[in-house]
Formats: sequence, structure tokens, C-alpha cells
Amino acid sequence: VKSVDSSSSLLTLHESLVPLVDTHCHLDAHAFAGDLEVVMGRAAAAGVTQVIVPALDLDSAGTILNLAEEYEGLYVAVGVHPNSAAAWRDEWIDDLYALAAHPQVVAIGEIGLDYYWDKTPPATQHHAFARQLELAAKLGLPVIVHNRDAGADVLRLLAESPLAGTGRPGVLHSFSADWATAEKALDMGFYLGFTGPLTYKKADDLRAIAARAPLDRILVETDSPYLSPEPYRGRRNEPAHVRLVAERLAELRGLSLAQIGRATTDNAVRLFHLEE
Repeated sequence: VKSVDSSSSLLTLHESLVPLVDTHCHLDAHAFAGDLEVVMGRAAAAGVTQVIVPALDLDSAGTILNLAEEYEGLYVAVGVHPNSAAAWRDEWIDDLYALAAHPQVVAIGEIGLDYYWDKTPPATQHHAFARQLELAAKLGLPVIVHNRDAGADVLRLLAESPLAGTGRPGVLHSFSADWATAEKALDMGFYLGFTGPLTYKKADDLRAIAARAPLDRILVETDSPYLSPEPYRGRRNEPAHVRLVAERLAELRGLSLAQIGRATTDNAVRLFHLEE
């Protein structure tokens, strides 16, 4: 594991910083190929103590697990994203089961439904999602759920899965749906993850949801290298920017950054069983 001297440890935190957890970032993306160690150093300098990196497919899962062995404070979710599921085979469940045995794996993800991109037929998406929900329940792991323009079917499949109503079923990552969807997910025990769009000028409806959701069900994320918050919109996102999401959330809730940091970190630790 890389040491503090290399600026890559996320576990060493200056006393003046509020600890934060970026519960969703794609550090294996090509955008980080040239300077990942510098990016991790900036995350630590911003108070980010831990990050969770979800896989998009079986190949990326292996890559991310190698990163988890290199950097402290880095955890992994394994799964097949709906846009990577066009060639889905049920044997992949066995592969995911084996990958999930790694001690740094804390969730099954990123899984779900995506009706915006026409990359995987809906029926195939549904089958892959349902099978991976079953796997998560079997392993006792939460899920990281991708939902793009598919809220009704995501909620239906979650409700039909053995995860519904369990103690820590998972999170609807980068939440962007309406309050009705949020309320139904919350009723099933799910958490809501908020990303850079919370800071966008026209995101009043999203901010209203973030202000209304129970404080003990909120997570902060970056979805790096995507969805950069203001004032970095249009540029590469990175885990250090989760602090900007937390600051906006604190404003919305009428709380201090320290209070939001403590609450969202506690939520991440509880949902993903992270080390405290």
C-alpha cells in the first residue's frame, strides 16, 4: 500500500479538515491514467478519507481491485453496468461472486437500468439487474444503483428483489429523479447519493429533494471523472471535489460543513461497513 510520504494515502487527515467519503468515483477511467497519484494526494488534502470505486464490467473490476491494493482508503464495488450488459451471460454471476471475495469489496455495483443510451436491450438489462440484486442479497452486500430515465422499472425490480426492506440494501447513485421516486426508494431502506449537479444553477428540484431527504440516508459522491460541480463544470471531476457537493448540501440543510461531513461519513460507514 502506498505510504503517506507519496501523498496517496487517504487515511491521514489534517486536524482542521472535515472528513468526507466519496462514495462513487471511477478512478480506473482513462482520464486519470496520467496523474492518479496526484489526484489521490489532492483528495487527501481536501479531507477525503475514503473512496468507493464501482466497476462497470468484469475487466474493470480486476483493474480496480489492483488499485485497492495500492492505495489506502480505496474500496471497490463489483458489477456489470447496464450499458456493459449487452452480451450478458448468467455465468458472469459466478465471476462476480469470486471477485466479491476480495476484502476491499463492499458492494455490488454499478448496476441498474439505463434507457437513455441504446446500448443494451431493456429485457437484457432487467435480467442482468435482477440477477445481480439476487447476488447482493446472497452475499449480504448493498448495491450501487444506476438509474437513467428508468425510475419506474428500477423501483419495481428493487421492490421485487430480496434486498427490499433489508437493513442496508444500497444507494440510488447520483440521484436525479423526482421526489416520488426518492420517497419510494427511501421507504425500501435505500440511501440517496448526490453529485455535482446539486451545485448547478437550474437544479432547484434536485436541491429540494436533498434538503428534504432524511439526513441519515444521504451520501456525497463525485462520479469522477464526470459531473464536475461548479465552478469546475465542463472539466474533469475528481474525488477532492466531493467537498463542494458537501458544502452545497450543508447550505441547503442549514448545517455546518462539519455536521454534513460527520453525517455523510457515518452514513457511508454504516451502509458499506467501511473501517472507521
